[in-house]
Amino acid sequence: MSLRDLFTALADLFDGPEAIEKHAKDALLFADFSTEISFEPTELVHPFKIIMGETKAHSVCEVIVQTPLPWLPPQTSHNPLYVAHSLPKVHVELLGPDGLIKSNSVRLGLYGMLPNFEYGIRTHPAEEVFVMIAGSAYWKRGHSLYRALDTGERSYHPSMMPHANKTVEEPFLSAYVWHGDISTLNYKYEGIPPN
Repeated sequence: MSLRDLFTALADLFDGPEAIEKHAKDALLFADFSTEISFEPTELVHPFKIIMGETKAHSVCEVIVQTPLPWLPPQTSHNPLYVAHSLPKVHVELLGPDGLIKSNSVRLGLYGMLPNFEYGIRTHPAEEVFVMIAGSAYWKRGHSLYRALDTGERSYHPSMMPHANKTVEEPFLSAYVWHGDISTLNYKYEGIPPN
């Protein structure tokens, strides 16, 4: 599969009620493929392939598995705590300032985490939504308790809303989009929230 095939499949995924998802869909459908960069594909870790093959996984997973991508831990911050907490994660920025396809209007990509890990409280100016596409995870928004989300469910974070996520017995994979101020200069990572 090509990146263009993947973008088309992901565009169908962003159909939620928030305006940010319309921005994501438009960015995917009208991406400028003349700016595509070269990259070295890396193998997706096996636990993710297992959940992406389950019957409850979103159909976009079939396209993702067949598309060569450079899976790496996210690199949003150089904070040593953030770097340490990113090791059990996989990430690809498909569209954005650092994306495989350049965009100055959104950051959009794929993000997942292995079982029994936690990605702590963070804030950033961009509004954001994660759409679960395989597995399950617990998401914390603001001062609320963690809430379990499965395939097809969303975690929406307005600008500067503190949020966190964690896994238990299985990994998860999601698609995400940032919109608005998509710079990472004011990204703040606070670490694991107290119980």
